[in-house]
Amino acid sequence: MQAVVRLLPELRGELRLDAVVANAENAADGSGLTVAQYKRLLAAGVDCITMGDHIYRRSELVPTLQKGRRIVKPANYPADAPGCTWTTFRAACGTEVAVFSLLGRVFMRPVDCPFAAADRVLAEIPDSVRVRFCDIHAEATSDKQLLGRHLDGRVAVAVGTHTHVPTADARILPRGTAYQTDAGMSGPYESIIGRSISRVTQTTLTFEPTHFYVATEDVRLCGILVEIDTETGLARRIERFERPVPKSP
Repeated sequence: MQAVVRLLPELRGELRLDAVVANAENAADGSGLTVAQYKRLLAAGVDCITMGDHIYRRSELVPTLQKGRRIVKPANYPADAPGCTWTTFRAACGTEVAVFSLLGRVFMRPVDCPFAAADRVLAEIPDSVRVRFCDIHAEATSDKQLLGRHLDGRVAVAVGTHTHVPTADARILPRGTAYQTDAGMSGPYESIIGRSISRVTQTTLTFEPTHFYVATEDVRLCGILVEIDTETGLARRIERFERPVPKSP
């Protein structure tokens, strides 16, 4: 969280980014997102925020989800769950971008069918909004790959999140969708998916419950860079992005 806020304003200029979408469900000490963090991310240059299975860990966020237009809930959550299933924003280049997310079903809490939810959302988004982005928040790589194929040619970007480790399969799918199974996390890589190695190891070996502190070493910003044809709404290029974050003086 701190690294994104610190580096993103400079990166937007350096990399000439027209739009930034971020998954922020682990921003609050590894679980959830606070209202203050939501505002700081937007102020730093994030255009739209996706969440995941930790979306409601911080109850203070619920009013923001109910009225916010720059944050979405998983589209296959119940209709009565707080939040929008999709939203749009205008990129720096003037292009309107639609964003939605889906929660996988393999090794995750029970949710509605993500394939049917994707079809509903895509039917609702106006045809005039050609550039569409989907965050596939899922545990199993097969779940993400199947959803990526289901979305191929219908969204510009289908990128996976949740497992915290970047995968080496960034590519353009046959019908023009930029895809990567997991974008990785922006956080401490000297860790077990962001948590203190010693604490996780202790609990794993002894079954003794301990608090999993957020780790602090080897912080990196990870994600993907995608070039999109705004006329067709399809991807031209995808590149995996990873940058070490210098330690504060």
